Amino acid sequence: MSPSTSPAVPAAPTEPAVAGSRTLAKAFGDIRTGWLHRQLWGHLGWQDIKQRYRRSVLGPLWITISMAVTAVALGLLYSALFGQEPGFFLPYVTVGFIVWGFIAGCINEGAEVFIANEGLIKHLPAPISVHVFRLVWRQTLFFVHNLAVYLVMVTVFWSYLDVNWSVLLAIPAFGLLMLNGGWVALLVGIVSTRFRDIPPVTQSVVTLMFFMTPIVWVYDQLLADPRTAPRAKFVELNPFLHYVEIIRRPMLGQSFEVKHWIVVGVITIVGWLLALVFMRNYRARVSYWV
Repeated sequence: MSPSTSPAVPAAPTEPAVAGSRTLAKAFGDIRTGWLHRQLWGHLGWQDIKQRYRRSVLGPLWITISMAVTAVALGLLYSALFGQEPGFFLPYVTVGFIVWGFIAGCINEGAEVFIANEGLIKHLPAPISVHVFRLVWRQTLFFVHNLAVYLVMVTVFWSYLDVNWSVLLAIPAFGLLMLNGGWVALLVGIVSTRFRDIPPVTQSVVTLMFFMTPIVWVYDQLLADPRTAPRAKFVELNPFLHYVEIIRRPMLGQSFEVKHWIVVGVITIVGWLLALVFMRNYRARVSYWV
């Protein structure tokens, strides 16, 4: 071989592997295998909470305490501003905060679900859906912790509420909320891994939507007022309204509204279809983007 001759360097066979993984079967397989690893993500999700409150005296009870302080403070403030009866308004705000905490957690943490798990993705041969299941499970544990505040509110203000067996509708409603948390984390997580400007944008949008969603103000009150009823209808264009209402109404003993369930059901189907398309096209690239 002459000194001017250089040996040929073979090309890295990365692109065929990525292209070969672009099938819906691979996407479904990732989610199915991730579900079968529930012992792994279940343990990791619980460890996330323990690690967050490590060396604290009260531990995870701080989740409940912080929620209780926020709900009571804002509930008393806005009940005085809007002229609402505290006996109704405090449980109303409390349930709204509990549900919103789950929604905001899935969106904000979902935007960084793969970025935050860079080390595990690169060194642990596991489906990327494991990290999404871990996130949803962690937010579910937060939700369950915060239910203690709801139980206290219902006990204290029982005479102001009409809680009955319809409260059991909150169980399938929360199941729908978990399903939506899964596709949101998958979709936003994949996009955010490729474009790192997305997480700050999602945090700003979530903060804005908090004030546009009836958490600390009563939507039914606007509908009952003839002066605001026509404009209040535009609030129904906010999808977060329907997610909050399918859980809050049964938990407060309010009437069943089928329109909220229809909207949430349609968004759930469309959202998962969109997430599966992104999984099919970009699942194999996540490990290269992190």
